[in-house]
Amino acid sequence: MNRPYSQVIDRLKQAGLRPTRQRMALAKLLFDAGDHHFSAEQLHSQASGAGIRVSLATVYNTVHQFTKAGILREIIVSPGRSYFDTNTSDHHHFFFEDSHRLLDIDAKDMAITKLPELPEGTSLERVDVVIRISNISKS
Repeated sequence: MNRPYSQVIDRLKQAGLRPTRQRMALAKLLFDAGDHHFSAEQLHSQASGAGIRVSLATVYNTVHQFTKAGILREIIVSPGRSYFDTNTSDHHHFFFEDSHRLLDIDAKDMAITKLPELPEGTSLERVDVVIRISNISKS
Protein backbone atom coordinates (compact mmCIF):
# COMPACT_ATOMS: atom_id res chain seq x y z
CA MET A 1 0.00 0.00 0.00
CA ASN A 2 1.56 3.28 -1.15
CA ARG A 3 0.96 6.45 0.85
CA PRO A 4 0.37 9.49 -1.41
CA TYR A 5 2.75 11.78 0.49
CA SER A 6 5.52 9.29 1.33
CA GLN A 7 7.84 10.43 -1.50
CA VAL A 8 7.27 14.10 -0.65
CA ILE A 9 7.94 13.48 3.05
CA ASP A 10 11.15 11.60 2.21
CA ARG A 11 12.31 14.36 -0.16
CA LEU A 12 11.72 17.08 2.43
CA LYS A 13 13.43 15.10 5.20
CA GLN A 14 16.44 14.35 2.96
CA ALA A 15 16.72 18.11 2.29
CA GLY A 16 16.68 18.79 6.03
CA LEU A 17 13.20 20.34 6.01
CA ARG A 18 10.43 19.50 8.43
CA PRO A 19 7.46 18.15 6.45
CA THR A 20 4.77 20.61 7.53
CA ARG A 21 1.30 20.35 6.01
CA GLN A 22 1.83 23.39 3.75
CA ARG A 23 5.31 22.31 2.63
CA MET A 24 4.00 18.84 1.79
CA ALA A 25 1.06 20.21 -0.20
CA LEU A 26 3.24 22.62 -2.20
CA ALA A 27 5.98 20.01 -2.73
CA LYS A 28 3.41 17.52 -4.02
CA LEU A 29 2.16 20.10 -6.55
CA LEU A 30 5.72 20.89 -7.62
CA PHE A 31 7.35 17.51 -7.83
CA ASP A 32 4.46 15.35 -9.03
CA ALA A 33 4.35 17.46 -12.22
CA GLY A 34 7.89 16.60 -13.38
CA ASP A 35 10.53 19.17 -14.26
CA HIS A 36 9.11 22.63 -14.96
CA HIS A 37 9.61 26.36 -14.40
CA PHE A 38 7.22 28.52 -12.40
CA SER A 39 6.90 31.79 -10.52
CA ALA A 40 5.76 32.00 -6.92
CA GLU A 41 2.58 33.65 -8.17
CA GLN A 42 1.91 30.77 -10.56
CA LEU A 43 2.41 28.25 -7.75
CA HIS A 44 0.09 30.23 -5.50
CA SER A 45 -2.58 30.23 -8.21
CA GLN A 46 -2.12 26.50 -8.80
CA ALA A 47 -2.39 25.82 -5.07
CA SER A 48 -5.58 27.89 -4.82
CA GLY A 49 -7.04 26.03 -7.78
CA ALA A 50 -6.26 22.73 -6.05
CA GLY A 51 -8.04 23.88 -2.87
CA ILE A 52 -4.83 24.40 -0.90
CA ARG A 53 -5.25 27.38 1.42
CA VAL A 54 -1.89 29.11 1.57
CA SER A 55 -0.90 32.78 1.45
CA LEU A 56 1.36 34.19 -1.26
CA ALA A 57 3.88 35.10 1.47
CA THR A 58 3.99 31.45 2.59
CA VAL A 59 4.53 30.34 -1.02
CA TYR A 60 7.44 32.78 -1.34
CA ASN A 61 8.94 31.63 1.97
CA THR A 62 8.52 27.97 1.00
CA VAL A 63 10.10 28.23 -2.47
CA HIS A 64 13.04 30.13 -0.97
CA GLN A 65 13.43 27.45 1.73
CA PHE A 66 13.29 24.74 -0.97
CA THR A 67 15.91 26.66 -3.00
CA LYS A 68 18.22 27.03 0.01
CA ALA A 69 17.81 23.29 0.72
CA GLY A 70 18.78 22.48 -2.89
CA ILE A 71 15.52 20.94 -4.11
CA LEU A 72 14.62 23.95 -6.28
CA ARG A 73 16.73 26.32 -8.33
CA GLU A 74 16.02 30.04 -8.66
CA ILE A 75 16.47 31.76 -12.02
CA ILE A 76 16.56 35.55 -11.76
CA VAL A 77 15.62 37.00 -15.14
CA SER A 78 15.52 40.66 -14.06
CA PRO A 79 15.48 42.63 -10.82
CA GLY A 80 12.32 41.67 -8.99
CA ARG A 81 11.43 38.83 -11.39
CA SER A 82 12.41 35.29 -10.46
CA TYR A 83 11.33 31.89 -11.62
CA PHE A 84 12.00 28.56 -9.98
CA ASP A 85 13.01 25.28 -11.57
CA THR A 86 12.38 21.79 -10.25
CA ASN A 87 15.32 20.61 -12.37
CA THR A 88 18.39 21.25 -10.23
CA SER A 89 20.86 19.59 -12.60
CA ASP A 90 23.59 21.57 -14.37
CA HIS A 91 21.87 23.46 -17.20
CA HIS A 92 21.13 26.93 -18.56
CA HIS A 93 18.07 28.69 -19.97
CA PHE A 94 16.53 30.51 -22.88
CA PHE A 95 14.17 33.24 -21.65
CA PHE A 96 11.44 34.30 -24.06
CA GLU A 97 11.08 38.05 -23.46
CA ASP A 98 7.59 38.25 -24.97
CA SER A 99 5.96 35.28 -23.20
CA HIS A 100 8.16 35.17 -20.06
CA ARG A 101 8.74 31.46 -20.66
CA LEU A 102 11.92 29.57 -19.80
CA LEU A 103 13.32 26.69 -21.80
CA ASP A 104 16.17 24.48 -20.62
CA ILE A 105 19.53 24.36 -22.40
CA ASP A 106 21.55 21.25 -21.61
CA ALA A 107 24.96 22.14 -20.17
CA LYS A 108 26.67 19.97 -22.78
CA ASP A 109 25.24 22.25 -25.50
CA MET A 110 27.20 25.26 -24.16
CA ALA A 111 30.86 25.94 -23.68
CA ILE A 112 32.12 28.70 -21.42
CA THR A 113 35.78 29.02 -22.25
CA LYS A 114 36.93 31.71 -19.84
CA LEU A 115 35.81 33.09 -16.52
CA PRO A 116 37.36 36.02 -14.67
CA GLU A 117 39.61 35.36 -11.71
CA LEU A 118 37.49 34.98 -8.60
CA PRO A 119 37.83 37.51 -5.81
CA GLU A 120 40.06 36.39 -2.97
CA GLY A 121 38.34 34.25 -0.38
CA THR A 122 35.59 33.03 -2.74
CA SER A 123 34.81 29.80 -4.55
CA LEU A 124 32.72 29.19 -7.65
CA GLU A 125 29.32 27.65 -6.89
CA ARG A 126 27.64 27.64 -10.29
CA VAL A 127 27.51 29.55 -13.56
CA ASP A 128 23.99 30.48 -14.68
CA VAL A 129 23.45 31.60 -18.25
CA VAL A 130 20.12 33.09 -19.32
CA ILE A 131 19.90 33.79 -23.05
CA ARG A 132 17.14 36.31 -23.72
CA ILE A 133 15.22 35.78 -26.95
CA SER A 134 12.05 36.99 -28.67
CA ASN A 135 9.82 35.29 -31.19
CA ILE A 136 10.14 36.63 -34.72
CA SER A 137 6.75 37.78 -35.98
CA LYS A 138 5.91 36.63 -39.47
CA SER A 139 4.30 39.22 -41.71
